Amino acid sequence: MRILIATDAWLPQVNGVVRSLQSTVAEAEKLGARIDLLTPADFRTVPMPTYPEIRLALATPSRVAKRMDQIGAHFVHIATEGPIGLMARRVCLNRGHSFSTSYHTRFPEYLSARAPVPERLSYAWLRRFHNAGAGVMVSTATLETELRARGFRNIMRWSRGVDAELFRPRPTEELDAFVAGLPRPILLSVGRVAVEKNISAFLDLDLPGSKVVVGEGPARAELEAKHPEVHFLGLKEGEALARIYAAADVFVFPSLTDTFGIVLLEALASGVPVAAFPVTGPLDVLGEAPADAPVGVLSNDLREASLAALAIDRKRARDFALRFSWRACTEQFLHNIDAAVALSLATAAAS
Repeated sequence: MRILIATDAWLPQVNGVVRSLQSTVAEAEKLGARIDLLTPADFRTVPMPTYPEIRLALATPSRVAKRMDQIGAHFVHIATEGPIGLMARRVCLNRGHSFSTSYHTRFPEYLSARAPVPERLSYAWLRRFHNAGAGVMVSTATLETELRARGFRNIMRWSRGVDAELFRPRPTEELDAFVAGLPRPILLSVGRVAVEKNISAFLDLDLPGSKVVVGEGPARAELEAKHPEVHFLGLKEGEALARIYAAADVFVFPSLTDTFGIVLLEALASGVPVAAFPVTGPLDVLGEAPADAPVGVLSNDLREASLAALAIDRKRARDFALRFSWRACTEQFLHNIDAAVALSLATAAAS
């Protein structure tokens, strides 16, 4: 089967959605499946207001339909609810083609953090968007329960993986020289530096050692000026990012809105225990660890969690992360596509 994924999140963006899609496409090819992508690279783009790092595609139904016809996909998966996702959804509905969607980002919470828009209105719009498809894929059990309670239908699980060869414990000579030379303990946070990531909850903590932040975003300049004691390293990828992870003592994840948090797995695979709030994402990932062998600490007191995580065995964190693979994630995605196709055929036969 030839699958088309329509996504507004793509390179040069660096985030969990892009990483998930890149890894899924690569693993699908190894499994004999063909996935094509419809991304902002196929259109003219403009910077997103208040967030110029993100480019919005000037997509139209006719251009999206033309691209879909050129690819000749048997099934369409809509990964995001942006301009490309909206146009792909419209084309599929107009043509009577079935499609699936995925729920990656808590846009209602993100939007309400930036503008006075009630979350209930945003969720009503999202419910309408996703319920038109044959299935909506979510990454965790907690998110599935939450969305079902909000009226979302045909929910499917699509977990995440980690590149355990890249993100791994490393000998001292392989660690990032700057980070490894900082006063210990080193408390690391990786992600978009933006208000919705709640990074101030980490930066405001009174903690020993050194705080390190990896990532870019619209809040960086303000936070860097407010916290001169914090080491902001900017955007890092690949080996450079992996060496920084491996040099850290604790990974601090302050977000309250992430639906999963691939960075959690990257830290654990590097042998770094996690400190986080007990919310969707951390609850689901860390909650799979045995109670008598934790790989992180969840607490509403993030300082308490950060200090307690220092005592966790790094090998235990690494061993736990090895349970997550991009191959298993991709197999789950392809199974969901098959199930969505079967549901669409059954619905058509019954109507």
